[in-house]
Amino acid sequence: MSLNFVLSCLILILHQNIYKSETVQLTFELPDNEVQCFYEHISKGVSTTLEFQVVTGGNYDVDVIMKSPKGTVLYQDQKKQYDSFRHSAEVEGVYEVCFSNEFSTFTHKVVFLDWTVGDEAPLIAPASPDKALTFMESSAQTIHDKLNEIVDHQTHYRLRESQGRSHAEDLNERVQIWSIANLCVIFIAGFLQVSLIRSFFSKRK
Repeated sequence: MSLNFVLSCLILILHQNIYKSETVQLTFELPDNEVQCFYEHISKGVSTTLEFQVVTGGNYDVDVIMKSPKGTVLYQDQKKQYDSFRHSAEVEGVYEVCFSNEFSTFTHKVVFLDWTVGDEAPLIAPASPDKALTFMESSAQTIHDKLNEIVDHQTHYRLRESQGRSHAEDLNERVQIWSIANLCVIFIAGFLQVSLIRSFFSKRK
């Protein structure tokens, strides 16, 4: 495969990028005893996918609820670490997704949210139903799909790495506190033992 062919496929991918579905990805902090909500206008019949994961904080869990414009609960779960939910909008309007950390009294959380509205249209459509895609167009579509898979895998690996690092740092902090406590006990015990032994040999007046 020549370099010019690869460059042409990449240019074609970038040129057709306007047909991608609307996706919101963000990482936000959720303080203790608080609720944060997000809103998105969705047309009737359009599918939406909600994916979230607690990256750091406490037991890595939050309460989640998704409501329709009429207030109907579409999805609800409590103390969830991660999940994915797909729904097809039955009515047009503003949909609401809320994350709650009200059950936690002192631990704040960091949550990753991926909210996709609509299905991604084909990168390249044939000029007519009877006409097949050319080799270059089908190769560009394949490269585009693989790049999307790579982006998804990289996102999940970053989340797992961040979660693992947070857990390791928390464990390291606990080990340090335990070590300092043991060191204090050793010093106190040594001081008491020395004082006790010295009292045996002290002269009474």
